[in-house]
Formats: sequence, C-alpha cells, structure tokens
Amino acid sequence: MRKAATIKLDISGRKELERLSRSRSVTVRLAERSRIVLLAAEGWNNQEIGAELDITRQKAGRWRDRFVEQGLGGIEKDAARSGRIPSISRRKRARIVKKTVEEKPSNATHWSRSLMAKATGVSESTVGRVWRTHGLKPHLARTFKLSNDKDFVEKLEDVVGLYLNPPENAIVLSCDEKSQMQALDRTQPGLPLKKGRCGTLTHDYKRNGTTTMFAALNTLDGSIIGTCMPKHRHQEWIRFLNQIKRSVPKDKQIHIICDNYATHKHQKVVNWLKRNTRFHVHFTPTSASWLNMVERFFRDLSEQRLRRGVFHSVPELIQAVEEYVGGHNQNPKPFIWTATASDILEKVQRARKKLNKLQSV
Repeated sequence: MRKAATIKLDISGRKELERLSRSRSVTVRLAERSRIVLLAAEGWNNQEIGAELDITRQKAGRWRDRFVEQGLGGIEKDAARSGRIPSISRRKRARIVKKTVEEKPSNATHWSRSLMAKATGVSESTVGRVWRTHGLKPHLARTFKLSNDKDFVEKLEDVVGLYLNPPENAIVLSCDEKSQMQALDRTQPGLPLKKGRCGTLTHDYKRNGTTTMFAALNTLDGSIIGTCMPKHRHQEWIRFLNQIKRSVPKDKQIHIICDNYATHKHQKVVNWLKRNTRFHVHFTPTSASWLNMVERFFRDLSEQRLRRGVFHSVPELIQAVEEYVGGHNQNPKPFIWTATASDILEKVQRARKKLNKLQSV
C-alpha cells in the first residue's frame, strides 16, 4: 500500500493556509484545498481527511500530492483540461470572419446567420458562436456624420472653451429648438405594466397638431429657460431671445451657443443682436449638433415625457412640456462636459482618415 506524502509547514506557510481556509473572498475550492493540506500536515491520512471534509480519499490525495510537488501555487490553480474538440477548423472560422467584414451577400445588404450558414456550409448556431467570439454584429448599423465646416477647429475650441472655462460675470446658455413635436393620441388604450408583461402602446395613432419648443440650458446649473410656439421662424427666435433677456439679471453678459440654422442668422436677428450688446452668439460647426449640450435635455424630454405620452390636443402637449420643465427646474443638475477640444479633434481626425481611405478604394 502506497504511503501518503508527508507535508511539513513553516510558520508563514501555515498562517497563509489558515487564512485561505477561513477567507470568504477566495473560492470555495481553494479554501477546501487549504484545509486538506493543513490536516495532512498534522499527520492525518487521506482516508481520515476525506471523512472529515466529506470528500473522497482520492481527492484528498490528489491535492496533497499537488502541494508537495508545486507548493502553494499548485493548489491555487486548476490543472489544464483538454476541452472539447472544436466543431470547425480555425481556417473555416477565419473564413466566416473575413466574409462577414469584407463581403456582402448577393441578395442582401448584410449577413444574417442563415445566409452565412448557407455560404460557408456550417450551422446557424456555429455562425452565431463565431460572431460572438469576434464581437461581430452585422445586423446592427450606426449612423454618423463628419462635419465639413472649414472653421471646424475654431468653432470647436470656442464652444468647448465655454463649457470648460466659462467667462466671469456671464451666463452660458446652450440653445436650440425642438421642432415638430407632435400631439399624438393612440387609437386604442394600451395595456398597463404588470408582472411578466411590459406596458403596451398601439403602433398607430392620431395626429392632433404640432408645436415647437425653444429651450436654453444654463450650462452652469442645468436649469432650463423654455417656451413653446406654433412656428420656428426668425420672429419666434427673436421672441425667445427677449424672453432670455428678461430672465437673466441685467448685470450678466449672455453667451448663446446655437447651431447654424438659417433662422439664427437672419438679418433681423443680426440687427437685434447689435442693439442688445450683452448677447454674444457662438455657433457650433455644421453637422455637429452633438456639440450643443441642450440636445441632451431634449433627449431626456423625449424619453421620459413624450415618446409614450398620449395627447389629445396641442395645448395638452404644451402643458405636459411645461410641467416637465417645471419639475426639472425644481432640482436641476448640470451635464458635466469632460472632453477637451484636443480629445474631440483627435477622434474626428482619425474618423476622417478612415473615411478618406474608404473613399479612395
């Protein structure tokens, strides 16, 4: 009969094993193996250790021997396992990946699992596993737009500079219109939320008119100056600027951030700004609405109040918007801008380089 290997522990080794055996931050398996070694060091044989820890004597002997051969590291890691033999070869996996990123099916704009399975002679589940392993999602596509504004850098630095280092004795307002907000009434009442079922809305609706919201986001404290008007011409923009003028203390300079919409540059607007010298307008680059911080507020308004709303008339929609703004202003929170102009410019330049490379192919 083979005699179990003898284990002798020094003081530091024993303390470490005792710590591991009691720790709740290590795996249960490691704690159990530590107890096996501690009992073996006290002279217990494998049969006795198995009975004490409710395991087989073979398991006790295996970890005793592993500790004798490799020390503490031997019980901290599991032995390598061969695993299941891959169902497809590495070459076929590479072919699936290459076809996914470099080719398109003859009768579609993108690959589906079934189309790729037919093209490569494997199962649909195999295609799905390969795609998951390589992080490929051919069914998804994101939209993008790179600004071609010749003054992109100057405008970017100007706007981001206002966010990160606002001028003293001044207020910075991110302004825009949310046009064509529709008062939609559903054709049938939806089912309420309950356990096991989300709330429902009919896909069809009745249009009851539209309105436009003009909003100015205070970049310092997150509060909103807002109003709704039937149209969004230069007349309404001037009316909104007058509302801002009345709302901001007279001793404050007013810096307006807005996009390049023609209404904002109308000659009557220019004349109004000449008469109101404490207003300073900063335009975002063309095709860069993401740089206007008020767009984040519009997104929250849409998601939290409008998208699932039911409105029987335009006045009802306006009331809902005003109530949302009022609730927001009771406890406003600023949107913290962290990206510097150089960080943004670096990403834009990388994107332009890639786009130019694709266009030259």
